[in-house]
Amino acid sequence: MKVPFIDFSEQYEAIKTRLDKDLKKVFVKADFIMGDEAKAFEQEFAKFCGVKYAVGVNSGTDALYMALGALDITVGDEVIIPTFTFIATALCISYTGAKPVFVDIEEETYNIDPKKLEAVITDRTRAIIPVHLYGQPANMDEIRAIAKKRNIMIVEDACQAHGATYKGKRAGALGDIGCFSFYPTKSLGAFGDAGIVITDREDINEKVRMLRDYGRKGRYEHKIKGYNSRLDTIQAVVLSAKLKYLDQWNAMRGQLAAYYCELLKDIPGVVVPTIKSHRTHVFQTFAVRVPNRNVVMEKMQEKGVSVLIHYPIPIHLQEAYADTGHKKGDFPISERISDEILSLPMYPHMTKKQVKYVCDSLKEACGKK
Repeated sequence: MKVPFIDFSEQYEAIKTRLDKDLKKVFVKADFIMGDEAKAFEQEFAKFCGVKYAVGVNSGTDALYMALGALDITVGDEVIIPTFTFIATALCISYTGAKPVFVDIEEETYNIDPKKLEAVITDRTRAIIPVHLYGQPANMDEIRAIAKKRNIMIVEDACQAHGATYKGKRAGALGDIGCFSFYPTKSLGAFGDAGIVITDREDINEKVRMLRDYGRKGRYEHKIKGYNSRLDTIQAVVLSAKLKYLDQWNAMRGQLAAYYCELLKDIPGVVVPTIKSHRTHVFQTFAVRVPNRNVVMEKMQEKGVSVLIHYPIPIHLQEAYADTGHKKGDFPISERISDEILSLPMYPHMTKKQVKYVCDSLKEACGKK
């Protein structure tokens, strides 16, 4: 059997009829950039997340960059992030001229460890970016308490947590600003690059709207130095069609994750995801920890199981961030987990038969029958 890491075919079947109809309207109107459908999707997504405003941009990276820009973060400022995440979380800080400050993660959730925040906060710290890694929200109560005490802004990197909740509130609506990617492999994925910024603050909403569109208010009235980072109407049509199914598809992911955990629970050395109380995990990625990860990965691929690693090198050890002066051993939990983590196939329409085959292949790769 061959098991792909992800398969979009049944998602497409679910939205095909509506998509064909709505895309034809866009083609006829030739309303390709920030058209009516893009504005409608912004309103739909804001409502879904339980916030007042949503501003579509062209990627999750730009969503983070625009969020920091709306807070006027610049050269000399510092922004705290976990070192175990995709590099875009750090790059958005570097683009502003500010300095990313790395923190280690919790061993159970792989999210930023709030207990390690105080030690790195300085008088230059302007923001914290908690990453809701793999689809489970970070410990936002502790993060918010620290941020409030020190007058620091919270920009959520919710790029992997579409629809996840923390104490009943959606990810992205837990801080001052929330940022999402709609890269095709996300739980809510476009047919290309896209992203969005959400907030309850009117001033941030207005600033991000100007930043994404050349800094303008009117057609040729430029208030600030902005960028070209707008949500295509075509992508908004795709996202709007998929948003109707997101909670359902997340529930399907949850059922598959529970089956994975049941089949893998007794394999020595294999660590399945831990779900903390008062949170929902949407399993954008189903990541386990295994001994001899690279050997296991190779054996599973030989069995036809597509597996990936998210992420094999923490940011503080990336060559691009050698100028931060960090070395191996500075963030031991992130470094150890990066050597053990393995992402198994996960998508809503995966079958239990496929899950069982993946688990059987993992057991065999680990030397267990």
